Amino acid sequence: MSEAIRQAKVFMHGQWAGILEEWVANREYRFVYHDSYEGPPISLTIPVGRKTHEFSGFPAFFDGLLPEGEMLEGLLRQRKIDRNDCFAQLMAVGSELIGAVTVEEII
Repeated sequence: MSEAIRQAKVFMHGQWAGILEEWVANREYRFVYHDSYEGPPISLTIPVGRKTHEFSGFPAFFDGLLPEGEMLEGLLRQRKIDRNDCFAQLMAVGSELIGAVTVEEII
C-alpha cells in the first residue's frame, strides 16, 4: 500500500487513541493505535493489544456510530454526502458522537 486516501484522528475520552485510515474508497480501512496510547480499547472488537487492525469494508464499530433513518437522510442532503461514503458521514458527525469516542478528520 502506498498512502491512505483519507485519515482521521480517533479520541477516547479526549485522549488521542489512534488513526482511522481509508486505503481504497468505500472498501479498505485500517485503524492504528497511537504509540503512546495507554487507555482502554476504543471497542472490544478493536483491542489495544494489537496495534494495527485492517478491515475490508467500513469497520463495524465506526458504522455503529453513524446516524440512521431521518437523521441520516438529513445529513446526506445537508452536507451533500454520498450514501455509501461512510467515512465522510463519520467526519460530518465525529465531534458530536454519543459516548467516549470522537473523531476528527486530518486535512
